[in-house]
Amino acid sequence: MLDRTYLRENPDEVRDAVDRKGVDGVDVDAILALDEEWRELKARGDDLRHERNEVSSQIGQLKQDGKEEEAQEAIDRSQELKAELEDVEERADELAERLERDLLRLPNVPHESVPVGDDESDNVERYREGFDDLREMPDDVTPHYDLGEELDVLDFERGAKVSGGGFQFVKGGGARLEHALVQFMLDVHREQEYVDVLPPIPVNSESMEGTGQLPKFAEDAYRVGARQDDEYEDDDLWLLPTAEVPVTNMYRDEILLDDDLPVKHQAFSPNFRREAGEHGTETRGYVRVHQFHKVELVNFVRPEESYDRLEGLLDEAEEVLRRLELPYRVLDMCTGDMGFTQAKKYDIEVWAPGDDMEDGPAEGGRWLEVSSVSNFEDFQARRAGLRYRPERHEGAEYLHTLNGSGVAVPRVMVAIMEYYQNEDGTVTVPEALRPYMGGQEVIEGHDRVGESALGAGERD
Repeated sequence: MLDRTYLRENPDEVRDAVDRKGVDGVDVDAILALDEEWRELKARGDDLRHERNEVSSQIGQLKQDGKEEEAQEAIDRSQELKAELEDVEERADELAERLERDLLRLPNVPHESVPVGDDESDNVERYREGFDDLREMPDDVTPHYDLGEELDVLDFERGAKVSGGGFQFVKGGGARLEHALVQFMLDVHREQEYVDVLPPIPVNSESMEGTGQLPKFAEDAYRVGARQDDEYEDDDLWLLPTAEVPVTNMYRDEILLDDDLPVKHQAFSPNFRREAGEHGTETRGYVRVHQFHKVELVNFVRPEESYDRLEGLLDEAEEVLRRLELPYRVLDMCTGDMGFTQAKKYDIEVWAPGDDMEDGPAEGGRWLEVSSVSNFEDFQARRAGLRYRPERHEGAEYLHTLNGSGVAVPRVMVAIMEYYQNEDGTVTVPEALRPYMGGQEVIEGHDRVGESALGAGERD
């Protein structure tokens, strides 16, 4: 949420943020007019309260002086002022509630260093890593979705049968690889002084609002025990779309001490999102699914340190890919492709060589986003009431929040299955993961079960 004072003093910057981030249905001028009316009512209320106090203080003296008629006039005037004040305060409260709702719909204002652009084509590539010494791969790399079925480690058909499209079973060596990735990531970030958190999976609406998922992204979230288009209350529950939501809200409406900062938490969780994107090669397989795992990194820092911490957080997320020896690149996201809540964002995209895409590297293949590393400044902190006290005797201030995936597991699985693929259709396990897989060096797949393994049709 933006500070009201910032909105009043920088309306052009806010209008520009609304326009560049493509936020529809938000009228900045209407919000400013609402705020002005609210301030006028608050000023009128203060005047009425002051006048009523003065009149009330005169009543006793008038009675003591025997001026009953004047005393009664003062009493009558006091009652008039009371009634008008109640009307003004009621109207001011109504406007304050409307203003609060409207402010929640305003996006964060991009940092001055963010590249200006309209969409993903205007993002700026900062650098690439890992392309100078690529491993030997087959001439024709089999896409992960085909290879996963051949090895019987990915089963999308049975996942759809059990839960619907966008869900999957990960089996055998694939499941073991995914477990290994999670434990490996957690260990890497423990080295970076992250404290582990196992968050609750359902989160309430107030928490979703605190991190900016509501109201803008309600249609993408899974609701618990309610229709998708029902009005929601603060205590309604949703399946978490990212561990950013519960971890950021851990300290909601609390005041941290300066000595506590920076706070660095990592959280492993399943994540649930309804959006499936467009069908086709871009999203086929384990790339864009409704349930997926990732390790989330959440930081709470002093405002003056947040941009240095952003660079540190980026490096911490990259470390996972460096140790897995997966080629990747880092993008500086432009204003039009940055998102509602961020002030500045980097994307880390891993190289998956199985499918050639127009925007892929010269070596072929495509890029898969595995982490968005973001600085929200005090945008989330204002929504969630996250503050800290610089000194014991000083007033509390809003801190800055940052987060990044460390990293999204399914897309790293895709990259490993394609980049570490061998001519015989097996997959080499990256060295960094072998200790987590009992020394296993190659995923060779396993025998199928049921009549389908014999080429027969489904059972009647």
